[in-house]
Amino acid sequence: MPRRFCLIVITLLWLHAAHAAEAKQRVHVGYYEFPPYSYTDAQGQPSGSGLELTARLLDEAGYQADFRSYPGARLYSGLLDGSIQLWAGASGKPELAGHTLEGKHLLGEITLNLYFRHDTPAPRIPQDLQDRGVILITGYSYWQDVNQWLEDPARNITRHRTSNHASALEMLQRRRGDYLLDYQAPVEQAKRTLGMGELPFVEVQRLPLRLIYSRHAPGAEYLREELDRAYQRLEDAGEDLWLH
Repeated sequence: MPRRFCLIVITLLWLHAAHAAEAKQRVHVGYYEFPPYSYTDAQGQPSGSGLELTARLLDEAGYQADFRSYPGARLYSGLLDGSIQLWAGASGKPELAGHTLEGKHLLGEITLNLYFRHDTPAPRIPQDLQDRGVILITGYSYWQDVNQWLEDPARNITRHRTSNHASALEMLQRRRGDYLLDYQAPVEQAKRTLGMGELPFVEVQRLPLRLIYSRHAPGAEYLREELDRAYQRLEDAGEDLWLH
């Protein structure tokens, strides 16, 4: 009887643990294609240091990440209506103000640069963009002051759009635009893929990265508190959580 009782207890404990694992709450995490931080790899799987960190924090807090890639505009609208719970992205976006919460911890920084060819003088921004062509990545958004000088009719800036960073670099090299406005991390990765050397640039903005939560998703404040605590625990344990 004692042996049988022990087997029953062990079985019940195993079933309880299995049920707990199955019941682990899933968090819908949105991202857009922004290598090396977030992207869909050749096998169609979410990848990148930003998604790995997000999954690590969710796991530490007892959640499971459910990643899905979106175009930029769709990602923002999902955060606005609560259909996307979480995004690891740029802090302080005006279009998300009032609709999102931000995590306490800084995850890293991204830099927006204006790239130009070696035969082009370093531009003064925005005055030297008058009547020039600027290459942009489709689906990417910028802060209000950047959009203002891009869209100012008096500056007569021609905007050339392309879908990825490698083609944007090739367009610049082939003189299909005078400048390239793009983020440093994906440009560096694209340059390595193309075997391209150094490219001069002027820094336009440096932006902080944080976990961004939709206020309209159920339990947003509690989820933020849980992940803030998870980050602190991992940092106190000596883990390097800075995005590279």
